[in-house]
Amino acid sequence: MSDYAIQVKNVSKIYKLYNRPSDRLVDTFGLPGRKKFKEHRALNDVSFEVKKGETLGIIGTNGSGKSTILKIITGVLNPTEGEVLIDGRISALLELGAGFNYEYTGIQNVYLNGMMMGFTNEEIDAKLQEILDFADIGEFVNQPVKTYSSGMFVRLAFAVAINIDPEILIVDEALSVGDVFFQAKCYKKFDEFKKQGKTILFVSHDLGSVVKYCDRVVLLNKGDKLDEGTPKDMVGLYKRVLLGQTKEAQEKMLSRVSEQNGDSNLWKNHYILNKDVDEYGTGKAAIVDFAIIDEKGQYTNCIEKGTRFQIKSKVHFYEEIPEPIFTYSFKNIKGTTITGTNTMYEHASAGTVQAGEEYVATFEQEMFLQGGEYLLSISCTGYDASGFTVYHRLYDVCYVTVISDKDTVGFYDMNSKTSIEKC
Repeated sequence: MSDYAIQVKNVSKIYKLYNRPSDRLVDTFGLPGRKKFKEHRALNDVSFEVKKGETLGIIGTNGSGKSTILKIITGVLNPTEGEVLIDGRISALLELGAGFNYEYTGIQNVYLNGMMMGFTNEEIDAKLQEILDFADIGEFVNQPVKTYSSGMFVRLAFAVAINIDPEILIVDEALSVGDVFFQAKCYKKFDEFKKQGKTILFVSHDLGSVVKYCDRVVLLNKGDKLDEGTPKDMVGLYKRVLLGQTKEAQEKMLSRVSEQNGDSNLWKNHYILNKDVDEYGTGKAAIVDFAIIDEKGQYTNCIEKGTRFQIKSKVHFYEEIPEPIFTYSFKNIKGTTITGTNTMYEHASAGTVQAGEEYVATFEQEMFLQGGEYLLSISCTGYDASGFTVYHRLYDVCYVTVISDKDTVGFYDMNSKTSIEKC
């Protein structure tokens, strides 16, 4: 009997990308002619092993191949090259609710999904009450799932997947479903799995959870396995990847800057800009440059939580303007404004600026947003005879990634200083 629950051996996954449906047809039937597709390597010769009873984390940026390797391990996808060996019964928390029949009731879907995982009716009978208690959706279990709210749907799907006593549990960002109380229940169940010596494969952007739960971590980047090792070492390497401190990332940055037609010394050339930025204003002033600078003085859109950073905004004025106001704000990816400020709130004044002048506003602060992706907006506004005026505004001009190894509840960390004393 093998000591390994999962063995991934030299796995590659190549997708064919076609410009037109007819090109796919030509390739399918092997008709003569030049190749009509481009190859995209989602995974490139990836190998690793997971020992029985071990919790292995997989981390990496979006597009690194994390979800692809999980789908290959669970049999949803076939590898183009290589093989995967599995020793044990798998329950996968990937796309919650995949396989649910919307016309069936919650109870019927419990049995349907259990049978799809390879369990008998008797085994599901024995676990049914535990599943229903965990989901905690009341009498809705007897209603068709098409009548469920999205919250009830994922609660039931999660309850089915995690309570069917698998030998191998595969989790892909699924511990963030539901409200805070349900998430706490999910993490408690996760702890139980570890104490029972189950094998766990865990994929998450929550680096704090990765460090807390995982015995080892594999770091993927653009389909390649960069390294594997202790959670602390791999999280540190992952942060360097996000900060663009790899040779490949630096070369790509220099290439992108050289391709731009504008001044290569512009601060904003260090960032990936939003092609669909929402831009408007009167034209009396223009934001000609901006920057996000970390505590080491580096231009980056990746800021470590708890560190100081700067946002700079350079504005050229085409007309005389009294008391212009420089602003910035952060939104989450759902469009909710989380935080921001402006020079009026901060009691910083440029006075009356003249046509042809340029000013730079610098906002320096500590980053205490939770780990994740945010969108930066900047503007130059003010008041004239007609009232409040927007001279130039750039909504969602670029994204900012906050790197965190400790997140709290909600959008913002209050940076609490916590202690426990015996009475």
